[in-house]
Amino acid sequence: MSVVRRLGTFDAIVIGLGSMIGAGVFAAIGPATVAAGSGVLLALALAAVVAYCNATSSAQLAAIYPESGGTYVYGREQLGPVWGYLAGFGFVFGKLASCTAMAMTFAYYAAPEYAKPLAVGAVLILTFVNYRGIQKTALVTRVIVSVVLCVLAIAVFAMLSGGAVRSENLSPVMGNGGAYGLLQAAGLLFFAFAGYARIATLAGEVVDPARTIPRAVTVALSITLVIYALVAVSALLAAGAPALAASKAPLATAIEAGQWAALAPIVRVGAAIASLGVLLSLIAGVSRTALAMAQRHDLPSWLAAIHPRFQVPHRADVVIGLIVASAAAVADVRTSIGFSSFLVLIYYAITNASAWTLSDKERLWPRALSALGFLGCVTLALSLPVASVIAGSVIVLVGLVIHALRAILPRRGPAQPK
Repeated sequence: MSVVRRLGTFDAIVIGLGSMIGAGVFAAIGPATVAAGSGVLLALALAAVVAYCNATSSAQLAAIYPESGGTYVYGREQLGPVWGYLAGFGFVFGKLASCTAMAMTFAYYAAPEYAKPLAVGAVLILTFVNYRGIQKTALVTRVIVSVVLCVLAIAVFAMLSGGAVRSENLSPVMGNGGAYGLLQAAGLLFFAFAGYARIATLAGEVVDPARTIPRAVTVALSITLVIYALVAVSALLAAGAPALAASKAPLATAIEAGQWAALAPIVRVGAAIASLGVLLSLIAGVSRTALAMAQRHDLPSWLAAIHPRFQVPHRADVVIGLIVASAAAVADVRTSIGFSSFLVLIYYAITNASAWTLSDKERLWPRALSALGFLGCVTLALSLPVASVIAGSVIVLVGLVIHALRAILPRRGPAQPK
């Protein structure tokens, strides 16, 4: 039994938006401002360029390989099993960290004094939503995205009309890290754009993927960039880079700098809802990659089971949910973002390398974009905080060791989902 294609273009765009909108605005903009100062706008532009290159590579590969698994599948088919395995291995660990970061972001905005139990509870509830079927995931995500867009509109209004706007706050002055800080900030902000991968990893459940996925990826990324740029500019104008860098809730800080401080609680509610939207789609995406890996015995084959009624990889959903819930009980948001960004950038480096090998007939965009995306991913990954680079490199090495050990064991054919 296999998953069913039920998602149209609009649903795919909404899932992409739900994956992206919120993560950067509410979680990554703070540490990025610490690294780059008011140069965070340049960092945002740089992250967007790399994300666009990655999006074009992902979209054309997804059109050729319309099945769940994303770059785990693309790497296997275009570069060889080891590269596909590393992509899937890194994606799963990187996105587990992303899930943890979003669960903690939700909890700290909603009720900091009860952060740990709230984070764990949110993960378990959303795992249940995913378990009930992908259409429910798309429906819930649509509601969440609508609410968040309204909240961000209120936030922008409050920041720009609050009486504290200073144009000099937009002067492109970098943080103490200089050019390195700019690259590091771009790497951290990339965390916010990585959601378009959710569309590709759900390819097995998208109607007419060759047409739907390229359109959904491009539209979702473009909308997200416009929203991020508007919010970032508004926050800088209202509060300035030093205040944003020092705050754990930068958008609330920006609003409180003006005459609309009473609206700050709305931002906290919006941040909590946005984090839930990202967390919901992240759990769905990670479980689909786990499904693809289990079907090829790169993960335990019993994870390949498909629920007979809800048509979802229910065992993978439950396992992913339990792991994230456990991590959320001991997690740190900023460390999780750096670790996730490193592994996801490596994942997309493999995506771009895979897209580079496509023939002219298979390509939808110029090969130069794949090369630029590969170089951008490697550069941003190595520019992240040293602790993130070391931890991420250890995971990559562990993946290589496991793959090498598996090579000497008896091989079996693909698992048959039940």
